[in-house]
Amino acid sequence: MPPQNPSPRPSPLEPDRPAPEVPTLAPPPPARMSWPRRAVAVLFALAVAAVTALSLRPRPPPPIPIQAATARRAPITRLVTAGGKLQAATEVKLSSNISGDLLELTVKEGDRVQKGQVLGRIDSRRYAAQVAQQDANRASAAADLQLEKVKVVQLEQELGRVERLAATGNASSAELDTARSNLAAERARQDSAQERVAQAEAALSEARHALSLTTLVAPIDGIVTQKQKQVGERVRGSDFSEDVILVIATLSQMEAKIEVGEHEVVFVKIGDPAEIEIDAFPERKFPAQVVEVARNATVKNQGTDAEVTTFFVRLALTEPVPGALPGMSAQASIATDTREDAVVVPIQAVTVRQEKEVEGGPAPTERPLPQAAPAAGKKPRREPTRKVVFVIENGVARLRPVETGLASDSDIEITAGLREGEKVVEGPYRILSRELADGKPVTEEQPGKKGASGEKKAP
Repeated sequence: MPPQNPSPRPSPLEPDRPAPEVPTLAPPPPARMSWPRRAVAVLFALAVAAVTALSLRPRPPPPIPIQAATARRAPITRLVTAGGKLQAATEVKLSSNISGDLLELTVKEGDRVQKGQVLGRIDSRRYAAQVAQQDANRASAAADLQLEKVKVVQLEQELGRVERLAATGNASSAELDTARSNLAAERARQDSAQERVAQAEAALSEARHALSLTTLVAPIDGIVTQKQKQVGERVRGSDFSEDVILVIATLSQMEAKIEVGEHEVVFVKIGDPAEIEIDAFPERKFPAQVVEVARNATVKNQGTDAEVTTFFVRLALTEPVPGALPGMSAQASIATDTREDAVVVPIQAVTVRQEKEVEGGPAPTERPLPQAAPAAGKKPRREPTRKVVFVIENGVARLRPVETGLASDSDIEITAGLREGEKVVEGPYRILSRELADGKPVTEEQPGKKGASGEKKAP
């Protein structure tokens, strides 16, 4: 096969020749869109724009789930509650005014005793000897008095003889004066002897009284609640400090001694009725009555931020409480005042807000402006607050300042700012106290249902 001739290569001396032009085809003209398709495209573009605008638009906050209550008219009683301890209405500490060894003690704790019952004896030998000594002194003084009486009789007779002799001129006036002065002096000595007899009788009476104190007797009817001495111990009697041997109390009549705060004691009066709950007797209430309100304060943690001022109030239980003992813990509820026709709401529906918020300032959810730190040693100034409720109007919570009156354990009286029949927010507590503000939408949920807040109200 003969070799094919290769394509001729261009000579380097020959100039480049332009490549032959290849003819190109012109693009076809675009097809024209019909009017219906244009309308659909425009509507689609508008829909996309609307959806985009709606997605970018800020959404309103979701309504807050709350529980609501209606303001109503009902009677209400102000209750002052406080805690304290039970104590016997009458409690006597039996001690002795004399010193000596305790030889006998016939009772123990828990024994019932009657007034005048012999409870024990103290060594009486020393005091019996004192009685014998004073009795002898009285007898000696009585003998001296009798001797002076005999001398007075003699001097009276002597004066009579001198007077008869002076009348006949057989005695001088000097003799008569001497007889009279001797009789007067003897009568004075007789009076002195009479006083010594009285003094000896008084000392004897005192010695006998000291001897009687060696016998311990019950001063009242009651029960022995404490026995602080044992047979053989030394009893140290003193007028300045008592050495208690026994404590006797009338447990049939009990009292509650409670501590009431300074802001509530002003409402408590003698004679106010009360109810006592004793921890040892759960789910039972015992009637009582205020019998004493202390006028001197009890201050705890004085001079510190935790300073507390209270006043003691005594409540007498009007019914016997079998098994009650002094020292048991008790809670008292004192009814101090009653209104028969008042506008009341649940007590948890009333909360507090700062005054600037009530007047239209920033809500509590907004970040407050930084404030300067208080100077050292000075307490920070508290912002003034006001009591408010949140009234539900067309699904929106409206903040409204109110004035309150009496408060019971569950309700509170509204004296101004709220009308009967208006609905107010009563919970949950976290939302009402912190999150809720004027103008926020709310939705009422039934008790027992779990809302968006994740809290469930107990049925």
